[in-house]
Amino acid sequence: MDRSTLILSILLALTATATTFFAPVYAGTFDTEFDITWGDGRGKVLNNGELLTLSLDRASGSGFQSKKEYLFGKIDMQLKLVPGNSAGTVTAYYLKSKGDTWDEIDFEFLGNLTGDPYVMHTNVYTQGKGDREQQFNLWFDPTADFHTYSVLWNPHHIVFLVDGIAIRQFKNLEHRGIQYPKLQPMRLYSSLWNADQWATRGGLVKTDWSNAPFTASYRNFRADACVSFAGKSSCPASSPRWFTQKLDLTAEDKMRVVQSKFMVYNYCTDSKRFPQGFPKECSIH
Repeated sequence: MDRSTLILSILLALTATATTFFAPVYAGTFDTEFDITWGDGRGKVLNNGELLTLSLDRASGSGFQSKKEYLFGKIDMQLKLVPGNSAGTVTAYYLKSKGDTWDEIDFEFLGNLTGDPYVMHTNVYTQGKGDREQQFNLWFDPTADFHTYSVLWNPHHIVFLVDGIAIRQFKNLEHRGIQYPKLQPMRLYSSLWNADQWATRGGLVKTDWSNAPFTASYRNFRADACVSFAGKSSCPASSPRWFTQKLDLTAEDKMRVVQSKFMVYNYCTDSKRFPQGFPKECSIH
């Protein structure tokens, strides 16, 4: 069996039996749920609030943020990334709290030359400290259609999901002395910007501005989440099942399959970066 057939068979099996995380109970349009915060008109809300696009040209990128802050929840967004030669561009999609000791849960999509795979970069920050990068090659063309990128964040763990498939888990290991984001509410942000000093092959490939404007598209935002306002958190009236949701052994096994086939960088195996020893969570996760 050749590599492409093997990958396809693995993903079809994973998708067919992926753990279901409970359907969001709240969905809003982009004009009511988000503010375009920068870009001088390069961010646009279209189709009666059902579609949002961000654009990047030589002068500027663009970005938006949620009106609400969340403290735990299941967040879903469908994205269609910059097509063609997207080298040098970064589409960031993340949750982040305020202040100098912020918490953050990151997806970043690093553009590439036409035909080369996008790199999906993930990270978790606690109290302003990150350095927990894991990167994946996507197993599909993320520019041809919309795909769902999700974060499950509850008191037990953070799970990154792609089309319902768990790809990464960051557990709450506070009892082992490892900080975990649980007190600071976060907004949802996204931006499209030029990062050709590092984004593609370590900065060797620069942005080709003859392809500008570059455009990423968003739809089907859903949040089943506790909303924080004025220091208080309001959760859905019914007990949210995601609040105690954990990965079962089957889901963890499938996640490890994805990691073994598609992970291209893991901070927990980078001995040059951590010559004095890996971060504590690396021996536990």
